[in-house]
Amino acid sequence: MLFQLVPEGKTVKNRMHLDVRTGGGDVAEVVAALTARGAKFQHDGRQGPHTWTTMTDPEGNEFCVS
Repeated sequence: MLFQLVPEGKTVKNRMHLDVRTGGGDVAEVVAALTARGAKFQHDGRQGPHTWTTMTDPEGNEFCVS
């Protein structure tokens, strides 16, 4: 996957939403590593047995880590 910088800022809802799976790894470690690289924590979510952490990249695009 290639991420490319663009001159325009985010103006509408994301057209694509990424879910980053840790593959059984420590979600807290992944969240900490992403935060150190500029991502921002938004909230923790839960639906039934499934949990995730919603974050945003530096431009405000949302993604989840589980």
